[in-house]
Amino acid sequence: MGCSDNIEIKSEVEFLEDQSKPENNRFVFSYTIRISNTGNETVKLMSRHWIITDENNTVEEVIGDGVVGQQPEITPGNTFSYTSGAILKTQVGTMHGSYKMISADSRRFDVPIQPFLLAAKSKIH
Repeated sequence: MGCSDNIEIKSEVEFLEDQSKPENNRFVFSYTIRISNTGNETVKLMSRHWIITDENNTVEEVIGDGVVGQQPEITPGNTFSYTSGAILKTQVGTMHGSYKMISADSRRFDVPIQPFLLAAKSKIH
């Protein structure tokens, strides 16, 4: 089993209606990511790579150090959570990507982030 098998990633998305302007093709979402270390050694999240795709198949890539200004160390059995945001020009889109991590013994590895849906809630009258 590789290091990435010991990292579990869960996502939760919220549509931010109060910050969105559908008439201007602006749909704002927040997403919370929970990164759990199910292994037996400490890992450090070094960087992120996101691929964000909207309904028009417009793709935006986001690559950078850490997440929300941090490069967290996640000890065995613990979870690191953070919340960030994305702005789309359409009501629906997806996000996926990967985290680059390093183990306590300096092994570098990628952890894939499975696709998750960004979808504005339709108003029901």
